[in-house]
Amino acid sequence: MAIGMLGPRENRLLASLPSPAYEEMLPALEGVPLTLGLALYESGGPQRYVYFPTSSIVSLLYVLESGASAEIAVTGNEGLIGISLFMGGETTPNRAVVQSAGHAYRLRGSLLKKLFEQGGEPQHLMLRYTQALITQMTQTAVCNRHHTLDQQLCRWLLLSLDRRTGNELAMTQQLIADMLGVRREGVTQAAGELESEGLIQYSRGRISVVDRPGLERRVCECYAVVRREYDRLLPRPS
Repeated sequence: MAIGMLGPRENRLLASLPSPAYEEMLPALEGVPLTLGLALYESGGPQRYVYFPTSSIVSLLYVLESGASAEIAVTGNEGLIGISLFMGGETTPNRAVVQSAGHAYRLRGSLLKKLFEQGGEPQHLMLRYTQALITQMTQTAVCNRHHTLDQQLCRWLLLSLDRRTGNELAMTQQLIADMLGVRREGVTQAAGELESEGLIQYSRGRISVVDRPGLERRVCECYAVVRREYDRLLPRPS
């Protein structure tokens, strides 16, 4: 384990595994650093590993032929990257890119697939996580279509904070615009409104949430829908 790296149990899925399954998986888990902007897999490309983030956040993006992209889901210490490896698809049209640097544990996809095919609680846990991820994807699509940009930004900030410790994100406005699939000028205006209301502080590519309750009052219902579903399907380990 690298110096300063969190243990595997800091990942909510790994912490929720029954002890026999976790002990079987533990020797094969490899701690890896995830640097900002690193692509864990490309659209249609091979996926050899699944990743369990502990302190990093990864965005799942859909990329158009024009090169434009938009985020469809965000994954951090509550889940894993690479569900197609155990769902039977092997590849996906999505792209997975690190949006917040940190660490993760990776596991060969063949090993996770073997564990999944054995059935029991590990399989049920991964299926429940997949259902929660699908909920996030569908709610993101609804939110992007029906809610204002400042509400989308609130949702995005809260979901990101839920997936790491602390109240600060290293994030440029251009990167946020790319994630939300909007123009940078729109993000600048929305972030300015939240800052003027005393909800966030933005400086030199870092966003600090200074009033989380206020941000939760400001956000649309999409955030609560996603959070409730994750908490319902993936109870937090004691």
